[in-house]
Amino acid sequence: MRIKWFIGVILVAHATLGEACTNLIVGKKASADGSVIVSYSADDFGSFGFLRHFAAGKHAAGSTRSIYNWETNNYAGEIEEASETYNVIGNMNEYQLTITETTFGGRPELVDSTGLLDYGSLIYVTLQRAKTAREAIGVMTGLIERYGYNSGGESFTIADKNEAWVMDLIGKGPGRKGAVWVAVRVPDDCICAHANQSRIRRFPLQDKENCLYADDVVSFAREKGYYKGTDSDFSFCEAYAPADFSALRFCEARVWSFFNRYVKGMDKYLPYASGADPTAPPMPLFVRPDKPVSVQDVKEMMRDHYEGTPFALDNDPGMGPFEAPYRPTPLMWETDGKTYFNERPISTQQSAFVMVAQMRSQLPDYVGGVLWFGCDDANMIAFTPVYCCTDKVPECYSDKVADGLHFSFKSAFWVCNWVSSIVYPRYCQLYGELKSVRERLEMDYNALQKTTEREAVALAGQADRGESAARSYLTDYTHRAASGMMYTWMELGKRLMVKYIDGTVRPEKNGQFERTPGGLGVPVQRPGYPERYRREIVKATDGRFEVK
Repeated sequence: MRIKWFIGVILVAHATLGEACTNLIVGKKASADGSVIVSYSADDFGSFGFLRHFAAGKHAAGSTRSIYNWETNNYAGEIEEASETYNVIGNMNEYQLTITETTFGGRPELVDSTGLLDYGSLIYVTLQRAKTAREAIGVMTGLIERYGYNSGGESFTIADKNEAWVMDLIGKGPGRKGAVWVAVRVPDDCICAHANQSRIRRFPLQDKENCLYADDVVSFAREKGYYKGTDSDFSFCEAYAPADFSALRFCEARVWSFFNRYVKGMDKYLPYASGADPTAPPMPLFVRPDKPVSVQDVKEMMRDHYEGTPFALDNDPGMGPFEAPYRPTPLMWETDGKTYFNERPISTQQSAFVMVAQMRSQLPDYVGGVLWFGCDDANMIAFTPVYCCTDKVPECYSDKVADGLHFSFKSAFWVCNWVSSIVYPRYCQLYGELKSVRERLEMDYNALQKTTEREAVALAGQADRGESAARSYLTDYTHRAASGMMYTWMELGKRLMVKYIDGTVRPEKNGQFERTPGGLGVPVQRPGYPERYRREIVKATDGRFEVK
């Protein structure tokens, strides 16, 4: 989603501060089970999180389809419909193709408001028309050439069951259709990430197997005065999205945290990722991990708050009395005429939805593609499995039961946010209970995965049943998993309300709230502030509240 950084000299523009996404990417030989893995958090204050679905279909020649801007929902116009479109659930289609994004904005003069397609519409139209990542790159750039592009600069992750690509793309300015772009394949044995900053610098112009780009990607930069050097030294990032402090500290630092978790020696990039020295050597686009990365590892990485790093959020007053790894908006703030900032980790409270896509070439498409999905902050939810053949959205993930202005206990977005909002104010006291429930659910889903998929493949192999039966089976399982999560989260919310009402804690014994012989609740415990914060109060008040 969009993001806007305030800069002294305006070279880079994005959309609104704090609205930012993160993509993590794992090649098939870097993963623990041969999966290609992609994660995505749709982070945008005020956005409603739900699971999109587009049904497969056949369309008559000359048919058109309406385009609505993904962020505003405003009608944009019509484009010619493809003769055949594929089933899409969330950001994955029935052939395991997955497309996600982060916005880097880039040079503001390159936005063409007359273009028809925004970045979100481009993603979902392409998912309905392409089967592979390479094909998707062609579809996306072809649509832009024909209909125009009206968003700022975007980094796209485009991945299938065999390979993953990163594509940086930006428009050409008012009245000029098309875009300049470059797409680089992530090596199978590497991990990669992007988080609202263009990351493709120099790229191999002659390696058409692993690098694709617009014919005028370099010449257009020269035309606009962004670049004067040789083709071989051209850097997309430096020409179209030069980085300032905020692009490094708020964006590249998230990439650094992912790399740092799996690669030794990343400390050498701290001067760059911290924003302390914009001229310091930048991080590579991708790195080879020291150990295989699992799907569960990526889920946990989406919950990252820079723990154990110089950016950790557990050592300053901003964490409050209850030691929360969250900071209020806005990202930058002023006091006494000076500007300060909050850290921006991968896990953030404004996530509308989060997902981890698992794509496997060793399995049939209908069972090989799994979208591990959840609404709200990854740290505060359990990812449930959504198979790519799913042709009906689970009720709790639908936009039919609620929206951003209407609460419903049938909506996962609202139920998960309700529980999160109970936990946030007393984080260190309540989070352990949420984490325990979250881990139990995910362990159950992970344990059931092999059995579920084996049964689906067996169904497809039966002469009288076939693949349609397997697809129905997996769709039903997707719905049961989502419903199970919703029931569990509702019960968790009720329990937290009862146990922690009014800043107290109700005593328990063997998992049950204790009662007096007369059947009433025993007296509640009143833990007050954590010990560390008590000491801060004493220090700050110089004994003012000491009982004499």
